[in-house]
Amino acid sequence: MDGDMDAVFRALADPTRRLLLDSLRAENGQTLGRLCDGLDMTRQTVTQHLAVLEQANLISFVRHGREKRHFLNPVPIHDVQQRWIAPFEEPRLRALAAIRHRAEEQRMTEFVYVTYIHATPERVWEALTDAELTGAYWGHHNVSDWQPGSRWEHRRTDGSGIADTGGVVVEAIPPARLVMTFEAAGGGDSSTVTFLVEPYRDIVRLTVTHVDLPTAADLEAVSAGWPAVMANLKSLLETGHVLPQAPWEMHADLRAAQQRPA
Repeated sequence: MDGDMDAVFRALADPTRRLLLDSLRAENGQTLGRLCDGLDMTRQTVTQHLAVLEQANLISFVRHGREKRHFLNPVPIHDVQQRWIAPFEEPRLRALAAIRHRAEEQRMTEFVYVTYIHATPERVWEALTDAELTGAYWGHHNVSDWQPGSRWEHRRTDGSGIADTGGVVVEAIPPARLVMTFEAAGGGDSSTVTFLVEPYRDIVRLTVTHVDLPTAADLEAVSAGWPAVMANLKSLLETGHVLPQAPWEMHADLRAAQQRPA
């Protein structure tokens, strides 16, 4: 028994092996190629870490044709929990874990992005609120009179007049601060975006804060979307041209490549 526990603790001592277990916990049954995605190491090194985890009985594998799919085995970790944690103050530990989980959820709902632009605050404000300019760098016209309480719409640039999303202007203080809600698809709760424009000599610091994001998937989407949109805005204001390819398309292509079977 203790020999098995020694193997488990040795396997868990390495941060890369813990990362592999976290990956399998999020998506069980991954191939070697899928597990290697996002890791800055060779397939051979990942294979060696997987062998240690297998020896500790923390993972198992099943062959499907030429593929080898890896699965998390929670039993050894459960044995650790039963031997060293359960006999003690488990109710108190559960309460502390719940508090930590709630705090992590609260952090997860907020995204902040900062960029620096060679432009005046007035020019940045115009780029945020002018329908033609937003159409150029965002791929949608943002249409509103930009008065607090007014609606705004995120309309397609194909002339159809279709608005893919929208919301309400909460606060507008030109050229320094713009706050607006984003309506969720399917009628869920709205999130809120704040643009803060701060001048410094010949440049501007533009801070985008997106809060009240309902899910981890929404956080992932805005984490890719806002940097792409702001990069296009920065290019337009500093060079007079948007980037030669829409940057959000690169993210979509990378995601598609990651999701292909190994």
